[in-house]
Amino acid sequence: MNIRFAVLMTPLLLTVALSGSLALANGGGGGEEPPARPHCPKGQVLDTRSQRCVRQTSNLVPDEDRTNYAYQLAKDGRYEEALALLDTLKQPNTAKALNYRGYATRKLGRTDEGIGYYLQSVKLDPQYAQVREYLGEAYVVKGRLDLAQEQLQQIKAICGNTQCEEYQDLAEAIDDSSKT
Repeated sequence: MNIRFAVLMTPLLLTVALSGSLALANGGGGGEEPPARPHCPKGQVLDTRSQRCVRQTSNLVPDEDRTNYAYQLAKDGRYEEALALLDTLKQPNTAKALNYRGYATRKLGRTDEGIGYYLQSVKLDPQYAQVREYLGEAYVVKGRLDLAQEQLQQIKAICGNTQCEEYQDLAEAIDDSSKT
């Protein structure tokens, strides 16, 4: 009876195991990280429709793809390239584009200029938690913990709690700055 049970259950167990592996391979498993995106050479941008790198001057790539790829460049430490890509936007004055411009600019050490972009972004979308996080981090760099705390409270109101990533990241930056 045990052998018969094993023979009948093996295909079922194998199917369950493989489908779980496929779900994890396709981004399942509860992680928040988006799938890895290709890294394009300098002067190129990812076209999400074709999943290929194309010249950043191509008219085929929408602003949303340019904006998202500029952020990826900035997160990879390619700040000048990110700014150059943001310069190609047809509509550069969106909350997201201004936030990412502020991020790349701040990371280049031009904190006051970055704050200016963040403030423009906040005007366009006061409920945009990420820009408030980055604005708060810029205030931490400037030693303005009072203003960083204001942004932290705004993020708490936007998220409805203190569990969102933006709140936790800014709270950590504030906490780390007071230890030095």
